Amino acid sequence: MNKAPVRQPSHKPLAPADWRVDIGHRLITLMPYKAVGTTVFMTAFFVVYLHLLHHPVHTVTLMPLTPIDHWIRFEPWSLLIYLTLWVYVSLAPALIESKRVLFGYAAAIGGVCIVGLVIFWLWPTAVPAPQIDWAQFPGFGELKNVDGTGNACPSLHVATAVFSGFWLHRLLGLSRAPSWLLIFNALWCAAIIYSTMATKQHVFLDIAAGVVLGAVGAIFSLKLLLRHEKAISPRTITKPSV
Repeated sequence: MNKAPVRQPSHKPLAPADWRVDIGHRLITLMPYKAVGTTVFMTAFFVVYLHLLHHPVHTVTLMPLTPIDHWIRFEPWSLLIYLTLWVYVSLAPALIESKRVLFGYAAAIGGVCIVGLVIFWLWPTAVPAPQIDWAQFPGFGELKNVDGTGNACPSLHVATAVFSGFWLHRLLGLSRAPSWLLIFNALWCAAIIYSTMATKQHVFLDIAAGVVLGAVGAIFSLKLLLRHEKAISPRTITKPSV
């Protein structure tokens, strides 16, 4: 008596694994390295940054204004966007799941900051004081007391935002995040850049130099490091053949 052939299960690829699951996995991977590393990096940066800000070794140069600086007005609400940088720059390293890439990322953004700090040391710059009564804006008074308007060009606020924006775009792409999230990332980065002028912390030339510094550092580091980061893979299920 002949037996019916045993049907082998077939593997059919489905839609890519959920991007939210992949991002969640990335966030918890290497978490101690990310938490401690981000804290140590920011602390070390601010120690050097504030020292150069308050103790310039050369004559401070006032940055010239351009028509764009006159066109973009002071907007008190932009302070909230300006302060979101410290959340924004933490997102890209939080999404890295390879230790090699994470350490390389830290070295790359550290290199961007070091270039900026060396420029501040060799050529200290400041933003011309705007005709604004800061006493009417208490939040800005605290900002001016801590950050001031020195260490102007290149704007490291902008450079680190642009660097983070490039990396976030590519990392979200590896997770196959939806297009709206990529657009949101670009808009957030652009809003931070705008806020540096709307708060009158920087002028247009500072912004332009910061964009170049951040973009060059990001493009170079992405080309060198991202090949070691894995993209999300399609999931499969097993179904019996009909």
